[in-house]
Amino acid sequence: MSKNIVLCGVGGQGTVLASKLISGAAMNKGISVKSAETIGMAQRGGSVFSHLRLGDDAECPMIAHGTADIIIGFEPGEAVRMLPYLKKGGQVIVSAKPVMPVTAALAGSNYNGEEMLAYLQDKVENITVMDTETACRELGSTKIVNLLLLGAAVESGELGLSADDIRQVIKERIPEKFHQLNFEALEYAKGLNKGVK
Repeated sequence: MSKNIVLCGVGGQGTVLASKLISGAAMNKGISVKSAETIGMAQRGGSVFSHLRLGDDAECPMIAHGTADIIIGFEPGEAVRMLPYLKKGGQVIVSAKPVMPVTAALAGSNYNGEEMLAYLQDKVENITVMDTETACRELGSTKIVNLLLLGAAVESGELGLSADDIRQVIKERIPEKFHQLNFEALEYAKGLNKGVK
């Protein structure tokens, strides 16, 4: 049975790297991976999302509406945008920190991340909202949001991968000088329950 994973955020948050780490960890375990990414605006703060399908019965990379097992949202508004993909009873892992999308900035919108979080919490039964801003401050880097959210996804059990699986692929794909920081970010979510850490 396949595992359907949607990752979404804005350019510069490490969404694509997180997708590649999940893919690499799955392939290391002999799990078939199909993926599709939209990264055209990645460097401009535009929307970025990845569809990942893990398992031999996944015939195409695109996830149908209502079939995602887990959505990993790097930004609340982007998580709301991807919510139609979530299956009934699916899991959402989302960062509490809003980043105004380029489209909202250009339109002069009063984008409110708290409203987006409230909407998610109202609509999603299984949700973990992570205070990534505090976590980044405590760990001393703003470049680890992706590993913080991956750690929370591992803890949820819905990712189908262990922290050791992710640690191994970090060693393979990320320069050694960043290993310890990334390991700490991955471990930060240990024991994280529903709600904001």
